[in-house]
Amino acid sequence: MSELASSPQARPLRAVHPIETESYAILRTRLDTSDLPPLTRAVVERIVHTTADPTWAGELACDEDALRAGRAALLAGAPLVTDVRMVAAGITAGEPVVALDLARDAVPTRSAAGIRAAAERYPDGAVWVIGNAPTALDELVRIAPAAALVVGLPVGFVGSVAAKAALRASSMPALSNRTERGGAAVAAAAVNALLYAEAL
Repeated sequence: MSELASSPQARPLRAVHPIETESYAILRTRLDTSDLPPLTRAVVERIVHTTADPTWAGELACDEDALRAGRAALLAGAPLVTDVRMVAAGITAGEPVVALDLARDAVPTRSAAGIRAAAERYPDGAVWVIGNAPTALDELVRIAPAAALVVGLPVGFVGSVAAKAALRASSMPALSNRTERGGAAVAAAAVNALLYAEAL
């Protein structure tokens, strides 16, 4: 069970370095997020902080209710499943399951096969984080497990925009973006934002 489960609904403890504090202060002089709902603001600011790119604010598709459900699930110790190790490495609390490590074949890709295997293990209540392979997100949407939240931010010129659009068109609670951009650091940042957001 995740270490987060030992203290349901309590934020993981984390020391904030002065450089991060200064970085957020600079960020807020360049980007006004004060009109955003609390968790949407946390996600937007964390991704902008991670990338040093304020234009992320205009392309993220956030649903505050979905973010609340995902945060509650994470803090209650729900399974956290990532598509690849790079995403898992960027998440700074809990014990993510890496779907790629569970793959038994490579149809249509190992990433998709890993998602199939993970969905068999975690059919209900997991938080899913796709930050690398569009085929992983395609497979997740096709299977449509009863997810607490899907962070769908795969990167790439082939298939990523369509996969994210399919996620948004599904009934799954989701966070995504509208362009080819994405990646492990961005997907992990979204999860970290939910983990360390101020108590609501």
